Amino acid sequence: MSNIRFGFVVMILIGVVVWMSAFVVHEKELAIKFKLGEIVESDFKPGLYFQIPIINNIRKFDSRILTLDTPSERFLTSEKKNVIVNSFVKWRISDAKTYYTSTGGDERRAIARMASIINDELKGQIGTKTMREVISGERATIMQVVTDNAGLKIRDLGIELIDVRVKKVELPENVSNNVYRRMATERQTVAKTFRSRGEEEAKKIRANADRQREEILAEAYRESEEIRGQGDAFAARTYADSYNQDRDFYSFYRSL
Repeated sequence: MSNIRFGFVVMILIGVVVWMSAFVVHEKELAIKFKLGEIVESDFKPGLYFQIPIINNIRKFDSRILTLDTPSERFLTSEKKNVIVNSFVKWRISDAKTYYTSTGGDERRAIARMASIINDELKGQIGTKTMREVISGERATIMQVVTDNAGLKIRDLGIELIDVRVKKVELPENVSNNVYRRMATERQTVAKTFRSRGEEEAKKIRANADRQREEILAEAYRESEEIRGQGDAFAARTYADSYNQDRDFYSFYRSL
C-alpha cells in the first residue's frame, strides 16, 4: 500500500513539474524566456515549449495591431498660426526582445515614447505647411511623411508603426471665424468667376446662333428671289411665244 501511495505521489509531483515547465505561445503572442533574469530566447513561433521552473520564467506580449488615441495637441503652421490636431495611431509589437530592453516591457512607457516621437514629427511637418494645407489640401501627404519618419525611429523600440491618421483638425476660436470667412469669400469669388464665364459663353452662343439665323434667312431670300426671277422670265417667254403664235387671240385673252 505504501508503494502505491509513493508512486501516486511521485506521479502527482511529475505532473506538477510538467505543468509548471510547459508553456504555450499562441499565434497572437510574442514571448521571451529569461534565465535568472537574463534573456536567453525570444524567437518563439506558435506552439508548446518547456522551461526549467524557478530558473526560467516567461514573459508574453500581445502581437496584435493596437490603437492609440493621442490627446489633442497645438501646433504652429508656417504662418505661425495655431492649429489643434487630434490623431490616432495603429501599432504593434514586432520584436519582443527589443521592446523589452527599450521599454522594460511597460506599455505605458512605450506609448509615452511613441507619442513623443509622433508629436515631434507632426510639429516638424505642420511647421512647413500653411493653415489651408493642413486643414484640407496636404493632410494625407503630411500624415504619410509622419508615418514614414516616425516609423523608422519607433522601430528602435521593437514597435512597428502601421499608420498615423488625423481624426480632427480644429482652429482656436479666435482664429477659426476669420479663416472660414476668408475661405467663404474666396469660394464666392471663384463662383462669381465661373458664373461670369458662363454668361460670357452664353452670350457668344446666342450671338453665333443669331448670326447663323441671319445667314440662313439671307440665303433663303436670295434663293427665293432667284426662283421668282426664273419664274418671271419663264412667264415672259411664255407670253411672247403665245403672242407670236396668235396675236389676235393673245390680245383677246389679255383683255379679259
